[in-house]
Amino acid sequence: MKILLYGINFSPELTGIGKYTGEMAAWFAANGHDVRVITAAPYYPAWKVGAGYSASQYRTETWNGVRVYRTPLWVPHQPGGLKRLIHLASFAASSLPVLLAQWRWKPDVVWVVEPPLMCAPAAVAFASLRGAKSWLHIQDYEMDAAFDLGLIKGATLRCWVAGAERWLMRRFDRVSTISSRMVDQALSKGVSAERVVHFPNWVDISGITPLAAPSAYRADLGLVADAVVALYSGNMGNKQGLEILADVARLLQGDPRIQLVFGGNGSGRADLQTRCAGLPNVRFLDLQPLERLNDWLGLADVHLLPQRADAADLVMPSKLTGMLASGRAVLATANPETELGRVVMQDAACGLVVPPENPAAMAEALRALAADPARRAELGANGRRYAERELSQDVILRRFEAELMALVQGDAA
Repeated sequence: MKILLYGINFSPELTGIGKYTGEMAAWFAANGHDVRVITAAPYYPAWKVGAGYSASQYRTETWNGVRVYRTPLWVPHQPGGLKRLIHLASFAASSLPVLLAQWRWKPDVVWVVEPPLMCAPAAVAFASLRGAKSWLHIQDYEMDAAFDLGLIKGATLRCWVAGAERWLMRRFDRVSTISSRMVDQALSKGVSAERVVHFPNWVDISGITPLAAPSAYRADLGLVADAVVALYSGNMGNKQGLEILADVARLLQGDPRIQLVFGGNGSGRADLQTRCAGLPNVRFLDLQPLERLNDWLGLADVHLLPQRADAADLVMPSKLTGMLASGRAVLATANPETELGRVVMQDAACGLVVPPENPAAMAEALRALAADPARRAELGANGRRYAERELSQDVILRRFEAELMALVQGDAA
């Protein structure tokens, strides 16, 4: 198949959508498909264009057998509601000529990822005119999340945006998303059931495995042998509700055995660092290199997974897959009836869930896990088994490949 992937985030970004799109592109290329990618220069989650890349120039490169077209975009240093919209619009506009240039190549499938939804109109129009199939993959319901989190405001505007979104989603041949609750959301927006596909995020279960010895990061950070490490790793943005981590750290500062390590970058990091100023039990690191990812995730005795209540079921934290594969216990903030709550407490049985935005409950749960290494080991082993059974990269992408081929070959039959 000729597969055109279209989205603002791509490798070498280490977290979120760029990580998954990059891994998917490489997998399809390695399995004999002709893959092209239209994307931007890497900038996420630091909101700063990576070294060696330009925000103002077009560039073509070959990466792991994939032809990658990078287009200009504007990257704000502090993304807010309006700035974020301008940022996304800049990529949608600059990438349009590159999309049209694929006319002669004639892809079989145009696969576009949300966010940003702004690229979807051009993608579905191009596919329709060129005789290709169109596929919208939703990692986050960005419009719903933006309004619910207060990044964009206005009841009239929300009503108009929701109507436009519903109309647009129904134009695609397939719409996929990463969790069953998000599938339900697609159905509620008027996409017919036969067009909706559950396409979850995955994890490289051979690349991320439970450590047999203590992580080298313990020595790097000067941690004592019996320290219990609570690790937050990933993007530090608005939908995570990171402020609870500072409150938890403050509540636990009298317990020297519990050390909190926060690794990542993003628009919310500076505020979190300010909130944690002077706390002896907190350490900050940048995102760690991919070659040290297994050791990094294995640093945790407990993985911390905060999420705001108003983002429930609009986003599914992609970082959860690596947590499960690492074989470490998880402590999440979520209501039990949400999908995140159900996965952590029931499906994977990998950890504890406490109410969102309740630092006292989170601190108490962390104390309980810190005092019970046998329970942590049991929860971590449960999570690892779930990852092996449900989240294998090859299993998920092989299933997706079959869906794509059935879609493409349906016209030829």
